Amino acid sequence: MASKSKILSIGGTGYIGKFIVEASVKAGHPTFVLVRESTLSAPSKSQLLDHFKNLGVNFVVGDVLNHESLVNAIKQVDVVISTVGHALLADQVKIIAAIKEAGNVKRFFPSEFGNDVDRAHGAVEPAKSAYYDVKARIRRAVEAEGIPYTYVESYCFDGYFLPNLLQPGAAAPPRDKVVILGDGNPREEQLLKNIQG
Repeated sequence: MASKSKILSIGGTGYIGKFIVEASVKAGHPTFVLVRESTLSAPSKSQLLDHFKNLGVNFVVGDVLNHESLVNAIKQVDVVISTVGHALLADQVKIIAAIKEAGNVKRFFPSEFGNDVDRAHGAVEPAKSAYYDVKARIRRAVEAEGIPYTYVESYCFDGYFLPNLLQPGAAAPPRDKVVILGDGNPREEQLLKNIQG
């Protein structure tokens, strides 16, 4: 039987990452999570970290913004899965540089988990420049470095957007008005292109 991959999750205590970490462990992979010192002592993360410990997850102290710690973490694994949130999407270039320096990664999954940015032609601001363009730049950087990769598109996750009806900065559904992104006029030909891929 083939040996299991050693998997490093970057962003493993976040919204999507926690599910990927658990699935990795349950599939029998030696699983590592890059955690900041502050995360290890954060009361809001203690229950999740205890759960991970009970599952046998290995914690590697480091930070996406600290190149040396990132390289050291990556040298321990075969596969890197990034589930960093939107604030760190552009900083995945640092992960790419660390993977390239470490030289041992067999597969990289950059933080995607949404729409296929190379096929989504109807993106409007602010999402276009804040997410789509950044994700496309990360894809091109991975490809340029020759790192084996897999892009995962789940075609968005409604559970993230529905609680506030996609209203930037809103913590709950608005009661008075809803801001429609773009000009509010659907373009039939664009919708058809998106549907057809």
